[in-house]
Amino acid sequence: MPTIDVLDSTMYYEESGAGAPFVFLHGNPASSRIWRKVLPAFGGPARLLAPDLIGMGRSGKPDVPYRFGDHARYLDAWFDRLELDEVVLVGHDWGGALGFDWASRNPGRVRGVAFFETIVKEMSWNDLGEAPRARAEAIRGPEGEKLALDQNYLLESAFTGGVLNPLSDEELEPYRAPFPTRESRRPILEWARSLPLDGDPADVAERIRHYGKWLAGSDNVPKLLLTFDSSPTLLFQQGGELVEWCAANIAALEIEHCGPAGHHAAEDRPEAIATAITGWARRHGLLGG
Repeated sequence: MPTIDVLDSTMYYEESGAGAPFVFLHGNPASSRIWRKVLPAFGGPARLLAPDLIGMGRSGKPDVPYRFGDHARYLDAWFDRLELDEVVLVGHDWGGALGFDWASRNPGRVRGVAFFETIVKEMSWNDLGEAPRARAEAIRGPEGEKLALDQNYLLESAFTGGVLNPLSDEELEPYRAPFPTRESRRPILEWARSLPLDGDPADVAERIRHYGKWLAGSDNVPKLLLTFDSSPTLLFQQGGELVEWCAANIAALEIEHCGPAGHHAAEDRPEAIATAITGWARRHGLLGG
């Protein structure tokens, strides 16, 4: 699979098929590997692309802070190098937020957006339950470096506690491989500290406010929210307040339930995710075939 030069580094991406470009954006602490069972189950003619975000997966690891803006800058360059237009975006976790951000700044290049378990609006500390609040406080404090950089806690827990079916050591190894050292894990920690709570960090909160206006006003761009159930880590429980907020505040939105899953739902429900996105894309003429 190809790796291309992007700015002062390189980005790796998976690619298969031909037709309208569908770009699958992963979150933290994953890579394009999260889509390995979704892409083969996709049921329509399309060019499927799944990049590794900068500093993650098999992409390069330049000496940058790995703030949201850094990821957006390298991702912008990747889209431009591949000359991608009339794109359908599929985003999970921070990949969804980056997709919304790119769409809001490149509205003429986007035909549709599908998303799940991502950041659709600013949040408050009061929105967090007791356990998520304690975890966020630990990650943002001095203990965060020990947990994320020394113990690799964020990655190890993501694919054991953040899924219904914990991955085996063998299955986990490709996720661990890009982060063998303390320093290589900084992108994971930075993402974990980036969730905007009561406006902090301010740079991410501003990005979300900007793309929130696009989500609310882009009536011409079909959108699909996938919901799940059964896991306490899920942000988008079927029938939950956040789902209701999306229905009321995101233009041209359809909502489809995909059954039980953890936060990293592509590990638990890949076929259901692929089927839902394919059906939605077909209904809206996004496949081009």
